[in-house]
Order: sequence, then structure tokens, then C-alpha cells
Amino acid sequence: MYAITGITGKVGGAAAKSLVQSGCAVRAVLRDPAKAIYWREQGCDVAFANFHSAPALTQAFQGCKGVFILLPPIFDPDPLFSQARAMIANVRDAIEAAKPAKVVCLSTIGADAERVNLLSQLGLMEVAMESLPMPVTFLRAGWFIDNAAWDVAPAQMTGVIPSFLQPLDRQVPMVSTLDVGRTAAALLRENWSGKRVVDLEGPERVSPNDIAAAFTRLLGKPITAAAVARSEWEELFRAQGMQNPAPRMRMLDGFNEGWIGFQGETRKGTVRLDEALKHLTA
Repeated sequence: MYAITGITGKVGGAAAKSLVQSGCAVRAVLRDPAKAIYWREQGCDVAFANFHSAPALTQAFQGCKGVFILLPPIFDPDPLFSQARAMIANVRDAIEAAKPAKVVCLSTIGADAERVNLLSQLGLMEVAMESLPMPVTFLRAGWFIDNAAWDVAPAQMTGVIPSFLQPLDRQVPMVSTLDVGRTAAALLRENWSGKRVVDLEGPERVSPNDIAAAFTRLLGKPITAAAVARSEWEELFRAQGMQNPAPRMRMLDGFNEGWIGFQGETRKGTVRLDEALKHLTA
């Protein structure tokens, strides 16, 4: 049996469905009892736990062949990443106590960046998990194409999508959450020893201009991308309610300046840009 955290999200849900379709037993690790019915109907065992309780996570992981860890994203962390550190400690304690045969952790491009940024939270997770006694894989995924969900409304209403990724023709590693979930499921079924890192991106790299062109094809009207000046970022992010926008801004700087990226060979997903955006505009 494989325990899947984050199962109600796109990545965790795709991982669970892929495993179920392959005939594998799945334990859905949930926070909300109201969402249990759906996963039981899919044939899953259900456990209730959250990342703030090591004992509950231990019980959820008990007796499992493999565990998929998807740390809840924290987009507005405190400067010390205290919340992420606490959840990571709970996960590690639970894995050590439950002793699953193997672990796959969803990490990210940029987890290994030397400069502190928003993605450093998953770098902390990698450091904490790399000394676990069982085989561990860190799945470093590229920028999620699904982040373009925020662009659907402005594309439809104004024909212009604002972009923090710049310059607009710079292509970066992006990937569909469907590919990430499917790859996580495949990794759980693999056998390996020790610790390994798997980098994952889509079939082709993508720029903001490429996203605008794809929206043009899908919506049947001209869509363009417009760069948001860096001098405006902090004010915009604070207006959205962020208390500490600096890590997010440094992450964007990392993509734009090139110090966040994949350094070696990557695995390739199969979901192309138009297909990924079509799901968002449906």
C-alpha cells in the first residue's frame, strides 16, 4: 500500500489515480473527513492526519510500502521558514517511526539554490530527509504550468496577461501537475537504494510569450504577455496580503537571472503546453 499526502490537490490526486489505475493499493491521507467519500469510492483506504501532528502522520504511514510527501505550500513564510521547519520535523519523525520501505518527496527546481528564496523551504526538506534509513527520492519539478490559472481571467477580460517571469521570451523549465503526479506514482513503484534526485520538466521549455500564444490559440483571440516592472512587485504582493514578499521576489529573481534552473539531464513529461492550458480554460 502507498500512502499519498496532498491527495486532494492536483499533484497528489494525479499520483493516487495513477497508482489505483495500475492496480496498487492506496491510502489517502486527508485532513478533511468530508473528502473521504470520494477516495473511498475510488477504492482507497483512508487515514486522517495533517503535517502538524507527527503521531497522526505516523499512524497514516504505518504498514505502507511507500509514502509520497507533498509539503503544503507556504507562499508567505516568515523569514526563518519556521512553519515549514516544524512540518518537516513532524514528517521526518513520522517516517522514522512508521518505517515505510521507501519515500518519494515532491521537491522543486531551485531547492539546491545557494541564495535563499521561497523554494528554499523544500531545500530544507531535502536536507532533513536525506539521512533517513530507507531509500528516498526527491522529485524536483519545474515551474508548474498550472500557475497560469491566474492568467485565465485577465486573458479573457483584457487580452493581456501580466508576467513576473522576464524577459518575456526567456524559456524556463515548466511542467504540468498531471505529469508530476504520474511521475511520482511511477517513482514509488521503482526500486532503488540510497538517496537520489529526479529533475522533471515538460516536453518543451516555455516562456511567457509562449503562454500568451497558447491562450491565443485556445481562446480564439489575440493575447499578449506584459512584464510587471520589478519596482512594482513589493507593493503588489503586499496589496495581495503578503507580509513578507522578499522570498517570493528572490525566487522570481532566480528564474529571471538564471540562478534557479536544472543543471543536468532531466526527465521529460508528456503533457504539452496547449493541453495543460486547455484544462485550465475548460
